[in-house]
Amino acid sequence: MKLTLVDGLVILAYFAFNLGIGFYYRKRATKSVSDFFVSGRKVTWWLAGTSMVATTFAADTPLAVTGLVAKNGISGNWIWWSMAASGILTVFFYARLWRRAGVLTDAEFAEIRYSGTPARFLRGFRAFYLGLPINLIIMGWVNLAIVKILVLVLGVTKVQALAIAIGIMLITASISTLSGLWGVLVTDLFQFILKMGMVIVLAVFAVRSIGGMAGLISGIHAVEKSGTGTGSLLSFVPDLNSTWMPLITFFVYIAVNWWASWYPGAEPGGGGFIAQRIFCAKNEKHSVLATLWFNIAHYALRPWPWILVALAAVVKFQNDPAFMADPESGYIRILISDLPASLRGLMLAALAAAYMSAIGTELNWGASYLVNDLYRRFLVCGRSEKHYVAISQATTMLLMILSAVVTFFMTSIADAWKFMIAIGAGTGLVYLLRWFWWRINAWSEVSAMIAAFVTSLTVRYGFHLHESEPREFALIVLITVAVTTVVWLAVTFMTKPEPKDILLSFYRRVRPSAALWGPIAKEATDVERRKDGLFNLVDWLCGVLMIYAFLFGAGKILFGELGLGLAFLSAGFVFGGVIYADLSKRGWETVGQ
Repeated sequence: MKLTLVDGLVILAYFAFNLGIGFYYRKRATKSVSDFFVSGRKVTWWLAGTSMVATTFAADTPLAVTGLVAKNGISGNWIWWSMAASGILTVFFYARLWRRAGVLTDAEFAEIRYSGTPARFLRGFRAFYLGLPINLIIMGWVNLAIVKILVLVLGVTKVQALAIAIGIMLITASISTLSGLWGVLVTDLFQFILKMGMVIVLAVFAVRSIGGMAGLISGIHAVEKSGTGTGSLLSFVPDLNSTWMPLITFFVYIAVNWWASWYPGAEPGGGGFIAQRIFCAKNEKHSVLATLWFNIAHYALRPWPWILVALAAVVKFQNDPAFMADPESGYIRILISDLPASLRGLMLAALAAAYMSAIGTELNWGASYLVNDLYRRFLVCGRSEKHYVAISQATTMLLMILSAVVTFFMTSIADAWKFMIAIGAGTGLVYLLRWFWWRINAWSEVSAMIAAFVTSLTVRYGFHLHESEPREFALIVLITVAVTTVVWLAVTFMTKPEPKDILLSFYRRVRPSAALWGPIAKEATDVERRKDGLFNLVDWLCGVLMIYAFLFGAGKILFGELGLGLAFLSAGFVFGGVIYADLSKRGWETVGQ
């Protein structure tokens, strides 16, 4: 694809604007480690929530969705659509608790919930595990996406594309280094508007190029007739007799995966960069609204432009061996073939925005673990804030270099997604219950993480099951969840509970529901007993139904089923109204304001 001088100027202007934001927020972000990593806890809900959306809208996302749709149809997206239940759980049960905890990272949580050597070990272990290997895998697949884009758009080799990606990442790392989370948040807002606008534009041109929606639908039907009979590509719910998503796999997605597996951006009970955005919110109200807005935008607003482009790619390139070998490339092939030349520079800037918003967060988030929870906590204590900010900046640059090495050995984004889900399977339940059950201790978490990692790798390599095969993926998850749950429950009852003073301190600080805090709640008579569990459960159920009603309503309207689509949307607004009425009636906490 040829780029003009105007395209180059548009791309340069985009990078210059982002660097300008970094310099603007430099002084505010470098006052302290708190300012650098959680923006001094002064962020509004709409900025924090939009940053969450922007981060999960990375350069890899439209490519991975294209691969899923090309292989499995629209319903292939249930691998991540199913996570909505977990996201909405965070909104109504955990966002307030995270904000009350007042920590800088979710790894720091270990030392306010647990005590002694096990708590210190858990904090250090989680910081290293999430900050290095897990974070590098995430950055690896984000880098891989931009590399695939550059290979196709510029006609360069993977090594050359990776070198260009490192240059873009250097700019991103510079912004993150200069301005910490403040710079990341504000650039995320600008980047989200740009990339969301351009993916909608690309979807319009892609559909128009094959005769509009009528041409797209007829083209998909033609593909289905010539295919292998795996069910309708346009169905929102999978054919459970198909080879790509049999009943057991769909069951794992909707009934197990969302609560049992740790996955970045959809951690059971919140965590990672989602928790980081909750920490930076002004107060509890802003933390709840931020996570609610994130989940609505993430699941209900963003998917359809990607899906339409993916379906157009299936119609146009069904007989192209290169597309069949790498379906994820279909998104970029549509960009090259259908987008007007006058918009190419802006589209490439949007894809760079998608890349930078994710990488910027991962660099800042990973550095927060390595500096706050390893270096500052265990290696070099008692130094000045300026010293730790400087170490944070250096760590950000180091992570950038290491992620480039990981990228070189990756081949598939979607497979990396599934691998991440598989090795995190089984840990979710302990993350959900640690807030609400006093008996859980540090060894519960440690044993869950180790058991999940060892079991999933044993099943994968010892029994030769692979997460890229749908039925085998389901078996990996089910086996790992079962073994991990048995292990951490056994360890919990075989080891002593946390000391009473630690439990009382945590209970008073976070004020969770008293239902499973029995002996602790009885002693903490100064803490008001909360009886909001049923209300939160109703809000959660309404939230999940609202998300799917909006998602399916928008899809039905796009595919010409106006009446059914409007019915879905109306139901979504009803569910949203129930949530609004309940939250307004119960009022908002303002702790931490």
